[in-house]
Amino acid sequence: MPIFDAIKQATGAREYSGKVGTDDVDNIDMAYRVVADHIRTLSFAIADGSCPGNEGREYVLRRILRRAVRYGTEVLKTKQGFFNGLVKVVVDLMEDVFPELRQREKHIREIIADEEASFGRTLLHGIEKFKKAAQEVQGKVFSGQDAFVLWDTYGFPLDLTQIMAEEQGLVVDADGFNVAMDEARKRSRSAQNKQDGGAIVMETDATALLHKKGVPVTNDNFKFTWFQDHESAIKAIYTGNEFLESANASNEIGILLESTSFYAEHGGQIYDTGLLEAPTGSFQVTNVQIFGGYILHIGEQNGKFSVGDKVICKVDYDRRIRIAPNHTCTHMLNFALREALGTHVDQKGSIVLPEKLRFDFSHGKPIRAELDVSSKEATLADAKQINGLRAVFGEVYPDPVRIVAIGRKVDDLLANPNSGEWLSISAELCGGTHISNTRDAKLFALLSEEGIAKGIRRVTAVTLDSAIKAAELASTLEQEVDEASKMEGSLLEQKVTSLNGRVEAAAIPAAKKADLKSKISALQSQVIKYKKKIAEENMQKAVKVATEMAQVNVGADTAAVREAVVKVMEKGIPTLVVSVDETRSKVLVCAGVPEKSDSCKQLKVREWLDATLKPLKGKGRGGKGGIAQGQGSDLTHVGDAMDVAMSFAKMKLS
Repeated sequence: MPIFDAIKQATGAREYSGKVGTDDVDNIDMAYRVVADHIRTLSFAIADGSCPGNEGREYVLRRILRRAVRYGTEVLKTKQGFFNGLVKVVVDLMEDVFPELRQREKHIREIIADEEASFGRTLLHGIEKFKKAAQEVQGKVFSGQDAFVLWDTYGFPLDLTQIMAEEQGLVVDADGFNVAMDEARKRSRSAQNKQDGGAIVMETDATALLHKKGVPVTNDNFKFTWFQDHESAIKAIYTGNEFLESANASNEIGILLESTSFYAEHGGQIYDTGLLEAPTGSFQVTNVQIFGGYILHIGEQNGKFSVGDKVICKVDYDRRIRIAPNHTCTHMLNFALREALGTHVDQKGSIVLPEKLRFDFSHGKPIRAELDVSSKEATLADAKQINGLRAVFGEVYPDPVRIVAIGRKVDDLLANPNSGEWLSISAELCGGTHISNTRDAKLFALLSEEGIAKGIRRVTAVTLDSAIKAAELASTLEQEVDEASKMEGSLLEQKVTSLNGRVEAAAIPAAKKADLKSKISALQSQVIKYKKKIAEENMQKAVKVATEMAQVNVGADTAAVREAVVKVMEKGIPTLVVSVDETRSKVLVCAGVPEKSDSCKQLKVREWLDATLKPLKGKGRGGKGGIAQGQGSDLTHVGDAMDVAMSFAKMKLS
């Protein structure tokens, strides 16, 4: 009821009367319940670290928020922006039991306010799209494809489009909408398959058939044993469409083993690659995926393989050596971000590759200690008792679950789970492969930090030799920047231009890049001051010389040459100024004839300029306002050009 009271105050709607179904004629009581329920749902979800978005659970939250806003604006007849104001009453009502609501109240309201504003803009664009599509309807049926575009692009649920269509006397083609939706899902699955590196996917009907045949799920405990070949047996061969008893073609297939030492892609870590060897041939494993507990080794064969054959798993451990440090440092990064930014930081996704790691989090300190990495399986219930243990929001974990701790033994954590000490170490639920000590990562370099969605940031980093190279490159660039600070004039300008582009593109630690960009910015200020000083000196020189003679020496400074012409023209005198730039093999020419001078009417500025440029093999432009300018390339005939300019002017002015 306190939330209902706040809704009434925010919207100006009539009081809630508790009616449901057909008794709720105007749907206002329904709107009260929708808005109240949804503001609680969103407040708790955002406090727990989630955020409205485009995929999965985040998209559910976005739909919930938009549904509440629609009921508020369409049924309760209030203005956009009312919804985030209801956060306060939820916090006031619930904070005694859920103190995290008060701690994150500002964050919750900001997220909801941003989403409201975004939906408001989307709604306006969507309504315009709907009106345009409705005007083009032939007959009474609104296209299902157009309804899908409104849903996919503008967030219009089908029921909203149907309501708007009814107001126009139209009926939405719901079947067409469903067809468009199915096609979009197929495209999405196809795109995901390509992203996963292969077209072979075991859908639920395939895994169900394996269960029916009595094929057990794959035992992959051997993935945690390093540098050992593993013997196993083939349990199934899959083409993507059917299961085979044997295969000898070179096309891509999937092989399912009884047990495996290969790591299947999950938890953000990339799959292992390597070989399956048998007496009858070899199989190049290029991708490993897990489907309902069945681990599929995807690749191409050389020879014949049959169900029941014995094989030797040979993992490319050199590649895994480059992956494991990145995974361990992802855990450390997760912990360090929470230490530096606050406990609101939640993991939103990660990818662990041989060449880098990437970590997405909601919303840095260097990591150099040599800490042992401990891992052990425990029951999910025992794991959840550990103080400060981190897990990915919404992830489904097995039971028992694997715990990875950095800096302390997992046994210590399980023996005294409530200790406050565990808040100061990295401890996570994880099924990935890790190094045994953080020193094995050699070095950690955080390369970039950026926003990728509303409330979500992304960090990209490297370890091992890539991190060392990044640090060495940063050191080299820093040395060049320091040397550039001792330069002056045009030499400094050229160096700063070069350094600016190189630093921007360089894969170096983000903190160092920011520092170097700051130093380069200071050098750029020096360059600007230098250029202003030179420009002013050139202008003064050009004006002074132009009043005495027609050739000046300011190189390619067109602004100075033009200013000289303007200053002389102000005295009512026609003038033509020539400046030679020997370094670029150019001759600048600028001519000016006062337009209001009766004595100069016969001297046309463009004709004068063109005649002067002819010996210089140049071209001119302009003439508006009595000024024209151009440039030539023949420096050997500057004297001839000056003579032509003088005689042409005398002839026209005599």
